[in-house]
Amino acid sequence: MKINKLLTFVVAAVALAILPLVAQQFGNAWVRIVDIALLYVLLALGLNIVVGYAGLLDLGYVAFYAVGAYMFGLLASPQLTDTFPAIKAMFPRGMHAPIWVVIPLGAAVAGTFGVLLGAPTLKLRGDYLAIVTLGFGEIIRIFLNNLDAPVNVTNGPKGITAIDSIKFFGLNLGKTIDLGFIALPSVSLYYYLFLALVVASVLICYRLERSRIGRAWMAIREDETAAKAMGINTRNLKLLAFGMGATFGGVSGVMFATFQGFISPESFSLQESIMIVAMVVLGGIGHLPGVILGAVLLAALPEVLRYVAGPLQEMSGGRLDASILRQLLIALAMIGIMLARPRGLWPSREHGHDVTPDTLPVHPHANLLPAEQIPLPVSPIVPTVK
Repeated sequence: MKINKLLTFVVAAVALAILPLVAQQFGNAWVRIVDIALLYVLLALGLNIVVGYAGLLDLGYVAFYAVGAYMFGLLASPQLTDTFPAIKAMFPRGMHAPIWVVIPLGAAVAGTFGVLLGAPTLKLRGDYLAIVTLGFGEIIRIFLNNLDAPVNVTNGPKGITAIDSIKFFGLNLGKTIDLGFIALPSVSLYYYLFLALVVASVLICYRLERSRIGRAWMAIREDETAAKAMGINTRNLKLLAFGMGATFGGVSGVMFATFQGFISPESFSLQESIMIVAMVVLGGIGHLPGVILGAVLLAALPEVLRYVAGPLQEMSGGRLDASILRQLLIALAMIGIMLARPRGLWPSREHGHDVTPDTLPVHPHANLLPAEQIPLPVSPIVPTVK
């Protein structure tokens, strides 16, 4: 059994390593699609901590994505040095923060915002929590969109441009590297960076799920009142869930900013939050392989359908708009999947598992004693205090 698992991991590792090299033969656009899919996997893994493990419906998750992106955009672009002469005097060559600073800083800043969001929502559940988090996400987007006056910090709807690419150990991921036998373009180099972050995130989520904290989150998800009665500190664990989930969003935002080289408030709309929630639900809430599968499908499907919507538009004589037709195909695919698989494409075995007579605990002496002689569990007698 262990040999089979090891063989599976080796085959998967080799396939992931050569994937951009194969996709590169069909054009860099296909490698870019894979890169965007890995970014959404990072986002879905973070939201799965909040929604899948702790059961807290968060519709403003894209706010942490925006915080991480703008944090890196301000630290790795001419925006601040052009606006504030004092900062330009401190950094005459510009602010070019290294990767060792921006990734932990992006996680810390987004995690702080996650705790700030979670603190006032501790007593909210269900729809009320969803409305508050949705409002939080819209506030962040509007704030970034209007913070260009009276002091231009975020450049408003124009966005931030000329954002640095990632550099470490003398390697610039924004430039093509010639290895002699093959040339690796920027999109392929970013693929390996994103893949390393996804692997690290999966390991973190896997350990969290099987830790005492993960079990406590799942107890809160199933029944918060019962979890509180068992002595679980639901307040601190909810804040921890919001903070941990937000850190993933912050790191994803940093990677998005350096990958695109340009960010604007339009990239962090409500539709993005809804799409990330759909990835978690479509794949299987609380199940890591399902969440990864849902994120890859919903991230890659819109881009792949571009090649389908175009010919369909030509077949209709141009009467159908390609973008609207693509959205229609995505919606039909999601409806069909949820009708066929209500619990997701790859749901967890434990979550939502019905209790059947076969799964009920059996008394150890049930086969040795007659039914009427099987001892029943006796509850302890608690004296009544008058």
